[in-house]
Amino acid sequence: MTDTPARLLRLLSLLQTPREWPGSELAERLGVTDRTVRRDIDRLRELGYPVEATLGATGGYRLVAGAAMPPLLVDDDEAVAIAIGLRAAAGSAIAGIEEASVRALTKLEQVLPAKLRRRVRVLGVATVTPRPGADPIDPEILTTLAAAITNRERVRFAYSSADGAETRRNAEPVGLVPHRHRWYLVAFDIDRDDWRSFRVDRLARPQPTGARFTPRALPADDPAAYVTGGRTDWGIPTLHFDVTIHAPAGNIARRLGIGPGCVTALDDHTCRLTMDHEDSPEWLAARLADLGAEFEVREPPELRAELAKLRARIDRSLGSR
Repeated sequence: MTDTPARLLRLLSLLQTPREWPGSELAERLGVTDRTVRRDIDRLRELGYPVEATLGATGGYRLVAGAAMPPLLVDDDEAVAIAIGLRAAAGSAIAGIEEASVRALTKLEQVLPAKLRRRVRVLGVATVTPRPGADPIDPEILTTLAAAITNRERVRFAYSSADGAETRRNAEPVGLVPHRHRWYLVAFDIDRDDWRSFRVDRLARPQPTGARFTPRALPADDPAAYVTGGRTDWGIPTLHFDVTIHAPAGNIARRLGIGPGCVTALDDHTCRLTMDHEDSPEWLAARLADLGAEFEVREPPELRAELAKLRARIDRSLGSR
């Protein structure tokens, strides 16, 4: 590659991938000598790009954080992906990020080529971002938790339960998961000696302790699977729930706190709840009884049995008066 500006852009694009690049591999990718790579690295440094070199058999070059942010280099698909992400962030549940996302999106669209601006605008018109249902989250809390996860550092924080009772937690954080317009922290709760998922909007004053930890085996494929019910050590089989409920679908999804995809409208006044869940049917039996609507259970038999137990308890309570 004899065109120096084009070669520098190609080199910068490679270095923006978060990994160590041996000089010989960069030379092979660019079709130049190791000496030319070293000269091009020096040119990038003069332009303000902080390229770090490490020695040894596993050493090489990588782009690191600097005191100032030089221009970024992205390809067409990356630019569109960033624009879509900024549009989604403008409607996120993170306090203060909406305005910053709009400003960044405006700056990005100003420098996009015409063909990419059209792609971004078409996607923007066709895409509707749902508004968050939870209270906005302080981005500083997310940043603190993310740093603790990255550094494998224990963290202390205050946590409020659904009834407002506050406790102090000491945990080993392993992941942050956005799910149904809320953020969740997946961590091993040291005092309770078990895994937990914490709603970040109920979490306050997180403080890294400085104590490092070796990650334990998470009982799920990953933190996202843990939050969505994929814990693998409960020993409870997955059950298929199928219930017809005589109430509007939107009302039922909100009352049960489940995704709209689990509730299908049969008409304006009837809906069908279908989902697979690794949990005891007891929770759904109690929630159905609390709906104030008629319903019929198609399956599983375990749900019918839990409802029968609930009815028996109510009958005993009424008979004791």
